[in-house]
Amino acid sequence: MDFVGVRDHEPVTVDDQEREAAVLAPVIDRESGSHILFTKRAEHLSDHPGQMSFPGGGREPEDDSLEATAKREGNEEIGLRPEEVSIVGRLDDIRTITRYSVRPFVAEIPDRTYEPYDGEVAELAILPVSALIDRENYQSEHREHPHYGEIRLHYFYVDGYTVWGATARMLVQLLELATDWTVPPEPDREVGPDADYPV
Repeated sequence: MDFVGVRDHEPVTVDDQEREAAVLAPVIDRESGSHILFTKRAEHLSDHPGQMSFPGGGREPEDDSLEATAKREGNEEIGLRPEEVSIVGRLDDIRTITRYSVRPFVAEIPDRTYEPYDGEVAELAILPVSALIDRENYQSEHREHPHYGEIRLHYFYVDGYTVWGATARMLVQLLELATDWTVPPEPDREVGPDADYPV
């Protein structure tokens, strides 16, 4: 991955939501190429159970900044020590249906073993960027969303995992900024608002 586009990006800020959150998009450099670490949320959670996500969560009063939130959550969820995190840049803030504004930080982290440290995390997945940018592993759809109107949803299918929802929106921007991959101009399908999600 080439982080020049990430470093030069001027991110959009969202500040009109009820709550703030931050995530790390952690990139691991290996001889075989760049990989991205994802967490799989536990099935018992009320928000987004079982979905793939980036390490992160809601801002707490003791957090000096949203970057501090992202680092604290990375430590709590996967044992990533704050001093191990090398922030590369920011992606655009996004709004979620749970009334959060989420600030994504792109970070390089060491290639070592990480484990779920938090009851909210069921497992970790370190997925190769080469597979994420493989067009055979990507689909998208247009649908009417009850909160956002007409939207395009993205799905990445790699190693038995499906990355979609807010995490896929962030991943799309990261891949477009840091690789040669771009979103195909047209979605794979148009679906109705009540259609099942293909996960």
